[in-house]
Amino acid sequence: MWSHIVFEHPSTFDTLAMDPNKKKNILDDLMMFSKSKDYYKKVGKSWKRGYLLYGPPGTGKSSMIAAMANFLEYDIYDLELTSVRDNTDLRKLLIDTRSKSIIVIEDIDCSLDLTGQRMEKKGKKDPSKKKAGEEEDKKKKESEVTLSGLLNFIDGLWSACGSERLIVFTTNYYEKLDPALIRRGRMDKHIEMSYCCYETFKVLAKNYLDLESHELFETIRIMLPEAKMTPADVAENLMPNSDEENAEICLNNLIKSLEDAKEAARLKALENARIKAEEEEEASKKKDEEGKKAGDAKENGVMLA
Repeated sequence: MWSHIVFEHPSTFDTLAMDPNKKKNILDDLMMFSKSKDYYKKVGKSWKRGYLLYGPPGTGKSSMIAAMANFLEYDIYDLELTSVRDNTDLRKLLIDTRSKSIIVIEDIDCSLDLTGQRMEKKGKKDPSKKKAGEEEDKKKKESEVTLSGLLNFIDGLWSACGSERLIVFTTNYYEKLDPALIRRGRMDKHIEMSYCCYETFKVLAKNYLDLESHELFETIRIMLPEAKMTPADVAENLMPNSDEENAEICLNNLIKSLEDAKEAARLKALENARIKAEEEEEASKKKDEEGKKAGDAKENGVMLA
């Protein structure tokens, strides 16, 4: 069952690297939820709310959860689905949680077979993936938690056993998740945690270098959209590696990393374009060959099915 440890994560909404408008929207939502006991009772809903945090690795999803917990002064229950034996144990874990808590399932796309599970059952299985699927099933054999069990965990009858509770899922791959898992009413608020924008960078510069402005800021503002760098990577460049590194050196380190990231993205785009062109050329050749064979067969009086 649950093991207790003291939660001392320093993340707050003041230090969270995020666009200020999006941050305010989330804060308002959390504040409204915490004051809505009577409203939820009035409309006949359990006093709980689901949040889906999605985006590339390094965009601050875990820091967001910690900031939410610190802001609301809630406990965090970190749930690893692969360690749960079956749906019954999952329900017992839910019953053992307290009010004023956040139940977290990180990387939900990697947790058991919960990604588009029902759609897969309708279609034919690819034989080439059979072996890989068998190996994956073997890894997950110890856990028999199903998509249905998780849905009941989120909003079934037993989900009403507590109150003032948040359920938070995180994923790097939004498109892989079963629509039933993330529909409104289960995951009420979908929050995209994206690459570092200029507003996010300014928060990081203030946190790491105590800077609110600098002549190099404009250069960084122009480069950020093209480089697609995560807040974690930006923060790493802004962190001084020695006492000799001042703010200007750190900013120049970031500019160099942004240039490298931009070049890497350019080369990757060229490689993808080359591969696509080769595939299209191969498909065109195959189509021409099939057309030629059909023409030859017609001339010889042979009918092809």
